[in-house]
Amino acid sequence: MSKLVENLRNIFKIEELRDRILFTIALLAVVRVGAHITLPGVDASLLAEVIRSQSQNSLFALYDLFAGGAFQNAAVFALGIMPYISAAIILQLLGAVVPYFRKLQQEGEEGRRKLEQYARQGTVLVAALQAWGVSIRLMNMTTPGGLPIVPEAVKGIGFIISTVFILTAGTIFIMWLGEQITERGIGNGISLIIFVGIIARFPNALLEEFQMIKTGSRSIIEELLIITGMVLVVALVILVTTGTRRIPVQYAKRVVGRRVYGGVTQYIPIRVNAAGVMPIIFAQSVMFLPSTIITFFPQSESLQEFAANFNYTSFWYSFIYALLVIFFTYLYTAIVFNPQDIADTMRKQGGFIPGIRPGKNTADFIDNILTKITLPGAIFLAVIAILPGFMIRLGVSPTMASFFGGTSLLIVVGVALDTLQQIETYLLMRHYDGFMKTGRIKSRVGY
Repeated sequence: MSKLVENLRNIFKIEELRDRILFTIALLAVVRVGAHITLPGVDASLLAEVIRSQSQNSLFALYDLFAGGAFQNAAVFALGIMPYISAAIILQLLGAVVPYFRKLQQEGEEGRRKLEQYARQGTVLVAALQAWGVSIRLMNMTTPGGLPIVPEAVKGIGFIISTVFILTAGTIFIMWLGEQITERGIGNGISLIIFVGIIARFPNALLEEFQMIKTGSRSIIEELLIITGMVLVVALVILVTTGTRRIPVQYAKRVVGRRVYGGVTQYIPIRVNAAGVMPIIFAQSVMFLPSTIITFFPQSESLQEFAANFNYTSFWYSFIYALLVIFFTYLYTAIVFNPQDIADTMRKQGGFIPGIRPGKNTADFIDNILTKITLPGAIFLAVIAILPGFMIRLGVSPTMASFFGGTSLLIVVGVALDTLQQIETYLLMRHYDGFMKTGRIKSRVGY
């Protein structure tokens, strides 16, 4: 504990780092405030009543996860940063199939700037379309007693236009805040905005667990076992997230003038979980589609019966969900990691893998390792994805169970590690010990 306190003191001794952290906290506070300001024309009390009666097993719940609770509050930041993420993912996928975007991805800094500009423009379009859908949904929402959350006098084209304008402007403002955090703060701004939105749910999760102890439905020993299990799961996620397979690459010596280049051995780090959190997001989107569609047909008894039997705590839901996660892990890894490009780059730079011929043989060798190392990563992601549903069946509250795995845990761990690494870099640059004096965050410091 004394070491941690000393590191925290060291952080605030460095003026630049202190200013960056305080700037980041201030902007994240603005994001959280905007997540609780309800849109004009929406009755907040009736909206809360509707939220309590709705199922969390829908695409709206997944969207609300990234919006940090702003979506279910019908806040001015209801769309959160998701339109920007959607636009960025679309551009990334286009880079795999459209030569123009693929060329931009390979043009370095200039290509990155153009892609960022396209992402911003796409964000406006995606946000406007989603805001239009949100406005229609809000006008059609009623409480279990039949009261509309948007009064009849407010409904109409005026409400739609104002909602589209406010929500789109809110998304653009959040995108700008994220860019400011990245440039003038600490960590990746977009990721931190999502991170804070998820962490904001944790106090409510603890409160629900405390209420269960207070009412006698769970003992203190059982609660301690649950917390211990959560710590172990987080430790495993950190282990897999930072786990890599290093492929040695030898560079031949070259003499240019009086200088000698090359002649050293470097490594290509292939992550066990190269796809990150994206396979779970894609799989969740597919699995939530049926329940989302069913919410639009509340009068259909057969559909409601199907929804009751095919919920996220059932065996078949977990089985299909796990298979989808494994499938999307391989698919997304194949999109973001191209062994042929790596082999071509190595050959141009005079590098080679010892014992492997350059060119196609090198690409096949890397692809073989990638295929083998992706399998345990995919299985681990599948287990993490279905773990929250398993914990709910054991009696853990749904809010607390979400921190046992799934999208929430992977995002929290990934963002925390990246931010911690940036802070440690500042400390080491000023000759202070980092948070991990004897073992830094491997595979993130570099090789």
